[in-house]
Amino acid sequence: MGKRKEFTGLVVSDKMQNTVVVKVLQLSKHPKYSRIMKIYNKFKADNKGVAAKEGDTVRIEETRPISKDKRFRVVEVVKKAQVLHVEELEEIKQ
Repeated sequence: MGKRKEFTGLVVSDKMQNTVVVKVLQLSKHPKYSRIMKIYNKFKADNKGVAAKEGDTVRIEETRPISKDKRFRVVEVVKKAQVLHVEELEEIKQ
């Protein structure tokens, strides 16, 4: 059997129940012009049991189809998002 695909990406949305949208960056070389291109893909990943929030960097792994367009699950939170405290937000607004 083949190895499951694994990606590391940024959570861009956590508004759904048990699901997060993860934006993954992939670098590839253009076949004709040999220029490095940035390709972004968004994957819906199952977030059950893992507390991944918007702004977190997470590792996702391919799994069986969970719903119509959910084929990944969050394995771990690599880096938590930096959250500003209320006092810092008030200073920024002034």
